[in-house]
Amino acid sequence: MSLAKHDKYPVQPIIYPSSDGKPMADNTKQARWIISLYNNLRSLFQSQDVFIAADLLWYPVEGQPTISVAPDILVAFDRAQGDRSSYKQWLEGGIAPQVVFEILSPSNTQMEMLRKQSFYQNHGVEELIVIDPGKSPDDGETFLPYVRVGDHLGSADFHVVDWTSPRLGIRLRQEDGQVNVFYPDGSPFRSFEAIMMELDQEKKRVVEEKQRAETEKQRAETEKQRAETEKQRADQAEKELAKLQARLRDLEGE
Repeated sequence: MSLAKHDKYPVQPIIYPSSDGKPMADNTKQARWIISLYNNLRSLFQSQDVFIAADLLWYPVEGQPTISVAPDILVAFDRAQGDRSSYKQWLEGGIAPQVVFEILSPSNTQMEMLRKQSFYQNHGVEELIVIDPGKSPDDGETFLPYVRVGDHLGSADFHVVDWTSPRLGIRLRQEDGQVNVFYPDGSPFRSFEAIMMELDQEKKRVVEEKQRAETEKQRAETEKQRAETEKQRADQAEKELAKLQARLRDLEGE
């Protein structure tokens, strides 16, 4: 009797939200950093199975939607590229993102960052890279990398100014109040402005291609109409010729 009663109330599916309701960035400097890191890392690993996302919720434990975090940038090796509403680790071969970036904003508190560091430490992150763009335009930029040693995710040097990521192969260097990032071959990451210019050029190219395709379509349509008109004229001329020939035969027979 009790089993039949429970059958009337099916178990509701667990909902894993795709948003935490927070903005991706609190200011323009933070946004520029996130966009620059995302696009440059995508470019670096474009031909490999490396999934890179910005501000995407990561759920490390199945059945526990309250256990989640949305890193500013997450990098998961050996995971296919493509779109996702969230990173559900149990659907990703159990693989945790190996590298995460956090770009500090004025709203970030020390307690919040300690909680995030603890979360990343407990759920398998190998590298946590914290970049501080400064609270105002006049503040200098700094960065602090955390690397896993055993079960601990920590920084051995809190005054690092030149560091190469073991996992990513990229180099971060603090100089003249700025944090500069370099590809493994030594070339600098493209700036936010360069990326936006490339995106603008790509947008223009897509628009031009669309306009060109539309022009070709209209030209083909015009040619089709012209061909149909010529065919109608030819058909009409043929009918007129047939009438004349029939008339001539009638006259010859009179």
